[in-house]
Amino acid sequence: MKISQVAVQLYTLRDFCQTAEALADTARKVRAIGYESVQVSGIGPIAPAEVRGIFEAAGLTICATHESGEVLRKDVGKAIENLRAYGATLTAYPYPAGVDFSSAADVDSLISDLDRSGAVMREAGLRLGYHNHGTEFAKVGASTLLDLIRERTAPENLFFELDTYWVQYGGCNPVDWIRKVHGRLPAIHMKDYGFSSTTNQPVFAEIGSGNLDFPAIVRAAEDAGCQWFIVEQDSCPGDPFESIRKSFDYIAAELIS
Repeated sequence: MKISQVAVQLYTLRDFCQTAEALADTARKVRAIGYESVQVSGIGPIAPAEVRGIFEAAGLTICATHESGEVLRKDVGKAIENLRAYGATLTAYPYPAGVDFSSAADVDSLISDLDRSGAVMREAGLRLGYHNHGTEFAKVGASTLLDLIRERTAPENLFFELDTYWVQYGGCNPVDWIRKVHGRLPAIHMKDYGFSSTTNQPVFAEIGSGNLDFPAIVRAAEDAGCQWFIVEQDSCPGDPFESIRKSFDYIAAELIS
């Protein structure tokens, strides 16, 4: 992994990305930490072309986006238009909002929509990924919901944006899942899994501050063909800029080859 492949997910900094002025200030701070790329998600209603210009002015590229799940399933042309305006080639279905995973019909509909939209994006020279949370690791017989999504979509149509924290939260091993999606992992969400001794609950943690084996995760991801290693922290104990700095410093010191 090279430092140029390390990005930050703007969802982590969402409170500082709601206006063009705030986004420009955030972009400068992100670049000053050392990041060279961002994933667009959680920002305010700013036109994609303007967003692209803001990041280019700060010396940052946009490696990927998250698009609305409804758009990706029902209006993929709009997602393609947005990606081209951003200057990116990769997006991900962010969350199965409104999907009842206990309903076989809902699961079938989601899978067929993703496969179809992924095929349209592929024809446009773009890639659609699936971003998991913990819910996709519910069992369906001997399988899991994420296994069904993986098995019933064409590898060339649907890729994966595995989230290391949520794989662990779902009771699975991130390295094992990286191997399962070998060749279908253009990006991974680097998110550490800490644990609170006072609440007896897992917590989101800066990379290197939790319990995940990131050297092994990075080695497996590189072997799987991963191109982007995206730092994300859904919630931070204090200043999120300090959290993404801690993660970047650990990555730069311990994980860069």
